[in-house]
Amino acid sequence: MPLTDTQLDRYARHIILKEVGGQGQQKLLNAKVLLIGAGGIGAPAALYLAAAGVGTLGIVDDDHVDLSNLQRQIMHDTDKIGDAKTDSAAAAVARLNPDVTVAPHPVRLTPDNAAVLIAPYDIVLDGSDSFETRFAVNAAAAATRTPLVSAAVGRFEGQVATFKPFAAGDGAPLPCYQCFVPDAPPDAETCEAVGILGAVAGVVGTLAAVEVLKEILGLGDSLAGRVLIYDALRTETRTVGLPPDPNCPVCGGGG
Repeated sequence: MPLTDTQLDRYARHIILKEVGGQGQQKLLNAKVLLIGAGGIGAPAALYLAAAGVGTLGIVDDDHVDLSNLQRQIMHDTDKIGDAKTDSAAAAVARLNPDVTVAPHPVRLTPDNAAVLIAPYDIVLDGSDSFETRFAVNAAAAATRTPLVSAAVGRFEGQVATFKPFAAGDGAPLPCYQCFVPDAPPDAETCEAVGILGAVAGVVGTLAAVEVLKEILGLGDSLAGRVLIYDALRTETRTVGLPPDPNCPVCGGGG
């Protein structure tokens, strides 16, 4: 379907990019992305994906908007306190871009429902704050052969990686998330316990959105097999290779 005059205006700065063009914009409009979490990472990611014209955004979150969220979860407004985050997110996306369909999933993702939630989507972005959820997302994404962009934040730092253990990177097997994190760290910190500089979540969520757009459009170098680490206090980023684990219970070392 050709782009409408309104869409040609809205996405003009994409369309004039020779790496995107009208054909790339159509790919975005046809894409289906599932966000796990509408919090510090998911909020900025959702807004940028919606602005880019990703046609369908599924949002999984069983939480409600709290006043303490608003320091970093920029998709939610003060008048949405107490509302389901999926409802607040859908309203924010509708205000920003009516081209985008939001599919709210106001449930907690578990090993039992993860594959059913993920299977209809082209790519999943995980910004959840629970290792149990992350492991369930990873196993389902690997089983359904769905690319997974995973992002996490700490007090002043964050990381983003892409996982496609079913694909080959330069002929070598690629890892899944559980190759990277075999077990939940016993001393894992939470932002509720130790705090977070709110804008760090914005940086990391935006980086994750960029990686999702790259995967949809087939642009640049994928982060599959690597993790990008952002240190806000040092104003530094670095990229580290992630080898597959041949003993991984999820992917068996990728490939």
